[in-house]
Amino acid sequence: MIKRVVITVKYNIMSYLVGEGFKNVLKNKKSTVAALTIMCMAMLMFGLFFIIGENVNYVMAQIEAEQGMQAYIDIDTTDEEIKEIENKIRGIDGVNTVEYVSSLDAYNSYKENLGEYAEVLDGLEDILPPSYIITLTDLDLNNNVQNQVKQIDHITEVNSSNETINMLGHITKGVRIVTFAILLILVFISIFIITNTIKLTVHSRRREISIMKYVGATNSFIRWPFIVEGIIIGLVSAFISILIVGLLYNLATSQLVKTETFAVLNLKLYTFADMFNLLIITYILLGVGIGVIGSSISMRKYLEV
Repeated sequence: MIKRVVITVKYNIMSYLVGEGFKNVLKNKKSTVAALTIMCMAMLMFGLFFIIGENVNYVMAQIEAEQGMQAYIDIDTTDEEIKEIENKIRGIDGVNTVEYVSSLDAYNSYKENLGEYAEVLDGLEDILPPSYIITLTDLDLNNNVQNQVKQIDHITEVNSSNETINMLGHITKGVRIVTFAILLILVFISIFIITNTIKLTVHSRRREISIMKYVGATNSFIRWPFIVEGIIIGLVSAFISILIVGLLYNLATSQLVKTETFAVLNLKLYTFADMFNLLIITYILLGVGIGVIGSSISMRKYLEV
C-alpha cells in the first residue's frame, strides 16, 4: 500500500513537471517561435554540413579505393612463381585488392588507348611484362606497402602515384577536421540560443521561483519544467530540420549525380535513406542535449547549484 502511494506521488510529480514544461512552451509563444526559428536554422546548417561531410568522406573513400600501385614482373617469370608473388602481395598488411594483368591484357589495353594508331603494336604481344595492380585499405600505408612489394623476387618495378595519394590523404584529413570544427561551432551556437531563450522565461517568472524556494521547493523541482521546455524546443526543431534537410538533399543529389563529372568518375553519393537512421539519432541526441544543457545553464543565476 505504501509503495503504491509513493509511486502515485512520484507519478503525479513527474506529470506536473512535464505538464509545466509544455505549458511554458505554449504560454511564451513569442519566445518559443523565435527559439524554434533560430534553432531550426542552426540545426539545418548542422544537418547540411553533417551530410556534406559524410558524403565527402564517402566520395574520398571511393577515390582512395581506386588508388594504389602497379607492380611489374620479370617477363621470364613462370606461372608458379607469378602465383607465389600474388600470395606474398596479398599477405602484406594494408593490401586491399590484387588484380593480375597478363602480357596479353597489357597489350590489348595499350592498343585500345592508341585507337587508330594501334597497328604500331602488331607483333609485340609477348614483349610487355605482366603485372599486378594493387589497391590499399589505407593510403597512409602506401610507402610501406610499396617498399615491401619491391623486395619480392621477380618484381622489376613498382609504379605508384605517390603525390596523388599523399594529396588525397591530406584532403581527407582536412575535410574531416573542418567538418568537425563547423559542427562543433553550430552546437555551441544552438546551446547559446536555447540558453538565452529560456533565460527570458525564467526572468519573467523570477518572483514565482523565489516564492517556490521560500516554501521549500527543491532546485530540481523548479529546474525540471524549464529542462522539459528546452527538450521540447530542441526536439521539435530537430524534426522540422530533418524533414527540410531530407527534401533539400534529395533535390540536390538527384541533380548532382546526373552531372558529367560523377558519370565519368563513376562516383556515388549516400541516399537520404542510407543516412536517415544515423541522422535521426544524431538530431534527437542533439535536440535533447542542447535542451538540457541550455536550460541548466540558464537557471544557474536563479538557483543555488
